[in-house]
Amino acid sequence: MPLSKKDIEYTSTLAHVQLSEKEKTLYLGQLESILKYIEKLNELDTTNVLPMDHVLDLENVFRKDEIKPSVNRDQVLNQAPKQQDGFFLVPPVIE
Repeated sequence: MPLSKKDIEYTSTLAHVQLSEKEKTLYLGQLESILKYIEKLNELDTTNVLPMDHVLDLENVFRKDEIKPSVNRDQVLNQAPKQQDGFFLVPPVIE
């Protein structure tokens, strides 16, 4: 499907990005080359290829969740300049 400058303008409107005419021409060419590459990839037969989430065979490297003692809430609140009802009291951000 060929792209036009209207497609670029529509996309930039959705993204709230203002583009110059030079940028529109540049991005039009870049997007067309990307779409051509995707069309080329779609020609490949992937019926016997298993889906993968990563090209390398990786294992989860996250640590296990373990319950550990935390800082005492009252000790932390006692260090705060102001507190109220067990929470930090901060000045309002929105008036």
